[in-house]
Amino acid sequence: MTNGESIEVTIDGRTVSLSREQARDLQDALGDAMTHKREFLHTAGEHREDGKYVVSRRSADSAGNTKVFDDFEQVQRLFERLPDEFTADEVSRTGITGSRRHMLVRHFAEHPAFDCTIARRNPLTVEKTDGGAGAEGDVDPAAAD
Repeated sequence: MTNGESIEVTIDGRTVSLSREQARDLQDALGDAMTHKREFLHTAGEHREDGKYVVSRRSADSAGNTKVFDDFEQVQRLFERLPDEFTADEVSRTGITGSRRHMLVRHFAEHPAFDCTIARRNPLTVEKTDGGAGAEGDVDPAAAD
């Protein structure tokens, strides 16, 4: 709501009055928090303005190296449906084809939201863990080829 000179923002029943400049700063900060790209060793994840989540090969510039999901929760549901140990073959059973399935296997291992780690490189196999593994910086060095 606005009263001419200030903007009133209500969140959880608490109302705060902001100057127009403060409201613009808040809007910019929210936009930055809602849309960002995070790069890992081999993959990247991007939260877009439209709410979609895009997994891509790091530094890739073609659509053949990306997979667009409706939102991040869809990626989480996909991960939950996969067995405790999985390869690109299990990912392909969800309808994802080609090199995108290997890219997703790597993304699961690299992204800290997914408790898993690379168990083998050939075939590329990820094993779910009970927390901690898969955190940024904990990427299996054997998988860094």
